[in-house]
Amino acid sequence: MSKAPAAPANTRLLGDIRQIIEQGRQQLASTVNSALTLLYWQIGQRIHSELLKGERAAYGEQIVSAVARQLEAEYGRGFSEKNLRHMLRFAEAFPDQNIISAVRRHLSWTHIKTLIYIEDPLKRDFYLQMCQQERWSARSLQERLDSLLFERTALSRQPEQLIASELATLRDSRELSPALLPRELLQAKLHEAIALSRARLENRGEDA
Repeated sequence: MSKAPAAPANTRLLGDIRQIIEQGRQQLASTVNSALTLLYWQIGQRIHSELLKGERAAYGEQIVSAVARQLEAEYGRGFSEKNLRHMLRFAEAFPDQNIISAVRRHLSWTHIKTLIYIEDPLKRDFYLQMCQQERWSARSLQERLDSLLFERTALSRQPEQLIASELATLRDSRELSPALLPRELLQAKLHEAIALSRARLENRGEDA
């Protein structure tokens, strides 16, 4: 009669398989999120191009409502009128597909729905940059918005106090390890995000 494998070996095997499963799930979720983000942007772009043909504001309302009713009946609640309007806004806020290629690799649809309703393009791009650099969760993004991080970073006359406070907040939320981002580097990142946002907006203006 063969002996059963030793318990430690079983434990190691089980741990290894669990790790493989979790990695696979994460990769699958990331792939699905990326595909859905591109899909939503493409739908928004198509709706946007259709609305540009209309001569009356009521035309747009009728088109979105009619299309939403049909799509929701065929594909479910993910294509409700409310969600189609999110997609339309997504395409309007981020018309450049090159930006979408980067965004969809790092941000969830929840991130995006928060970002697209920031009216100021510079402010919106600042938070986009910070989400990508620091891997903020959707909850952390909303917390930074509520705390007026952009306004304080851009306008504060006491940036050192701001940066120290922001660093403490980031560490407390466990978004970053205490040794990962010293105050000077965080300060540079915050101001770099604003500078990149301004440069992007200036480039878009030149290309228009």
